[in-house]
Parts: sequence; structure tokens; C-alpha cells
Amino acid sequence: MLPRSRGDRPRPLPTLREGVTAPMVDNPDLSALLPTLRALCGEDGVIAEEAQRRTYDADGLTHHSAVPGAVVLPTTAEQVAEVVRLCAEHGVPFVPRGSGTGLSGGAMPHPEGVLIVTSRMRRILRVDIDNQYAVVEPGVFNLDVTRAAAPHGHYYAPDPSSQQVCSVGGNIAENSGGAHCLKYGFTVNHVLGMQVVTPDGSIVELGGTAAEQPGYDLMGAFIGSEGTLGIATRITVRLLPAPEKVRTLLAAFPSMDAGGSAVSAIIAAGVLPAAIEMMDALAIEAAEAAVHCDYPPGAGAVLIVELDGPASEVDAQFDAVTELCREAGAFEIRTASDAAERARVWKGRKSAFAAVGRISPAYIVQDGVVPRTALPEVLRGIAELSATTGIRVANVFHAGDGNLHPLVLFDHADSAAAERAAEVSGAILDLCIEHGGSITGEHGVGVDKACHMPRMFSPADLAAMERLRRAFDPAGLANPEKLLPTPRLCGERPGVRTEEHPLVASGEAELF
Repeated sequence: MLPRSRGDRPRPLPTLREGVTAPMVDNPDLSALLPTLRALCGEDGVIAEEAQRRTYDADGLTHHSAVPGAVVLPTTAEQVAEVVRLCAEHGVPFVPRGSGTGLSGGAMPHPEGVLIVTSRMRRILRVDIDNQYAVVEPGVFNLDVTRAAAPHGHYYAPDPSSQQVCSVGGNIAENSGGAHCLKYGFTVNHVLGMQVVTPDGSIVELGGTAAEQPGYDLMGAFIGSEGTLGIATRITVRLLPAPEKVRTLLAAFPSMDAGGSAVSAIIAAGVLPAAIEMMDALAIEAAEAAVHCDYPPGAGAVLIVELDGPASEVDAQFDAVTELCREAGAFEIRTASDAAERARVWKGRKSAFAAVGRISPAYIVQDGVVPRTALPEVLRGIAELSATTGIRVANVFHAGDGNLHPLVLFDHADSAAAERAAEVSGAILDLCIEHGGSITGEHGVGVDKACHMPRMFSPADLAAMERLRRAFDPAGLANPEKLLPTPRLCGERPGVRTEEHPLVASGEAELF
């Protein structure tokens, strides 16, 4: 039981002296902390051998990696708090990690820090159907929340493609979305409350089970902060009643432009599907090689449209969507007649990222966003980049909300190809920004895109974000060098001088 203060609010645990936060120490002696870490988390909860630590050197974005100084696997919020307090007392950086499925390097370890892995915190603590919420620990797999609620006719709406293995805590860090975010929104729209360990080791509560909370939206700041403001140790998520009816179709088009026209027509008709997903020919090729999804041969693009809601409304909209796809040039339309067929339709899309490994030794997953009306022009721009550089790009994306996931293919054994791929990846983000979009929709910024932030935000914007970050973490120990650009790292990028860095220009460099 946590210590409580007046008003039944949690207080920090008293093991270490309250308020002790040391500046980050260069080359800390982590070996001196290992006995205390083992006393906190048990012998099996601390990994110190280098060979074992190497298994945690990257998240799903493998071209950014670092071997952590130490790895701990706590099983309770109290243990997380104690570990963070120990780091705070000794000036040791720490990095939170869930399942390690992230795609922006957000969980890449610090080589002189402690990696705090929440994968053993996997309990579903409560399912309250009357009030439509569940309380879970951060290591719970996303899909397991729906599995727990399904017998009661409810489900958890956010559904990243990795939902079978990604953790709710990781979804909190990145504000993950998924195929159905067009209609239902992102993680932030489905979290009611959180227990959080702040960077000084305090345990605090944000939000609650009530629909509305007074005061500043601290949950909104925390969700999507990529572990830079603390670690969520208990999460209350919203459950939704299962829709009365779900209908899914797969439409094959001769080109991406034709598929894009269908998307625009569907939205313009006032139809809001639960999901509209698109894949190009190269992504289809990869999916066929990996999972034999049996999509229509010869398709330049396939569109998956799913509608859910009251039966009469779904049936009427489904007929309208089918006709709009035909008018846009679909040469084949398949309708899933039951849940099994619906799963087969989705199989290719859900496996697309991993499937690309079948046709390329390595690839970069991007995550830009553009307005729907800009999709055709941006996709043509990506095709031109591919043709000019000789770097293949497979496109898989949430067409309904313009969230692109271009997969930039290359051979990591060819250093020149790897460099060209990185340039294409950055140029795609530039295209998104030029068309009024964003450098990320749901994968986060992490270490991969931190130096792209100045392309989207002014020095004053970035300085304001940094001040918010330091309000939670004055010592800068929580997941350092992620999300926001740093003069040291971005100053090392070719063509970027440290003195021109936006936070140096704004007078905020002393924060680092």
C-alpha cells in the first residue's frame, strides 16, 4: 500500500531522502549500484552481463542502437520508483522500455544508464464493465485488454499493427494509434487516468475514472512524451461496447492515384469508416511473400475499408462505399462475409512492416502525416525520390487521416545505399512538412527524428517544450537525447553547426 497524504493522494516513497536529484554524471560507476538494484528487484530482475544486455540494444528501429549500462525488470510500481530514485540520487540517466516494438528509437538505451523494462508488469488489475474501463499495468499487451473485455461485449479501441505484442505503457509513451484511429482516435483519447513515477522517484496520480478532470491537462502532456516525463506504472483505459455490426471490403485499383480518389470520394460523401488503409504494389508483393494474403493480382494499390456501428447504418454506408470505389476505378471488390474472412483481409496489412523483410535486407520505417487532399501529390513526390535515387519505397498507410508509413528499402551492407536511404527518408519528412503535415503521426520522434524537429517548430516553440520537460525532470535524467534536438547530437549532423541549433539561438543551450 502506498503512503497517503490528506485527500488520499499518493506521497513519494520514503526510502531515499526526498528531493535528492543529482545532475547527470559522466561515466557513472554502475557496478556500484548493482547490489542495491538486486536488493530492490531481485537477482533475476537485474541484467548486468554484456552479452545479455546486448539483447536490449535497440527497439524496433534497429539502425539506432546502444548497449545499456544495466537492465532492470521491476514487477511493481514501488520497485520502479525505488530504481528511479536511485538513479536520481546518483545522477544516472534512465530509459523506460516496454515490449521494445517502437519504431523511432524512443526506447534506445543510454550506454551509461539504466534501462527500466516493464515487461514483467503484466497484470490486468480490474475490468469494470458497468463504468466501461479497465485498469492495467504498463507491460500488458494491447490486444490482451480487448481479450479481457470481449466476454463482456466490450473492447479497447487503439489497435497498432503490433497490438499482439506491443505494451500499453509503450502506447502511452508514443501516443500510438492504429488502423481504426480515423474514427476512434489515438491512445490519448482512451486513457482516463494513470499512476506515474516522476523522474525524482515520486509516485503521483494523473486523471482518474471520471470523464472530466479539472485543471491543466497533465495527462495530455504525459501521453506521447516518449518517457521523458516519467514512467506510467498503472493505466486506466476506456472500454467501448462492441459495435452491432462490422463490414469490411477490399478494393483493388490499377494505381495509387485511383485508390486515393476513392478515399477522397468516401470522406466527401460524409461517410466516416472505422478504418481506411492503403498499400501499394511493392507492399502487396512483400505481404504476399510473407503471409500469402491472396490480394488481387496486378493491383497497383489495394484499399481496405471497414465500417462499424448500427446495422442499418453500416449496410447503407457499405453500399455507398462499394459504389464509390467502383466509380474511382476499382477492378475488383471483395466483401468479407464473416470474422474469419475479415481477419484474412486484414492479414496482409497487419503484417506489412515485418513482411518487407522478405524483399529487402534492411529498411527504414517512416511516419509522416499530410492532409488527405495532399496524398496524391506527396505519393508522386515519394515515387520521384525513389526513381531519382534508386532506393525502393513501399507505401503502407492510414489513408483516411493521411498518416503515411513509407518503408525505405536498402542493403545495410552497402554503406552508400544506406546513406541514400537516410536521405530519402529525411526528404519524405520534408515533403510532409511542405504540404502542411507533420514528421510523425503515431510512431513518435525518439532519437530518429529529433533533429527534424527544427524543420517543423520555431526556436521559441522548442524552448517552450524544453521548459515543460525540465519542469518534470530538472536534471535531464529521463530518456535523455530523445524527442527534442540537442546541440551536441544535432551539431554533429553534416551541415548543421552547433551555434545554429534552435535551442542555442533561443538562449536555452544552458539547459543541456
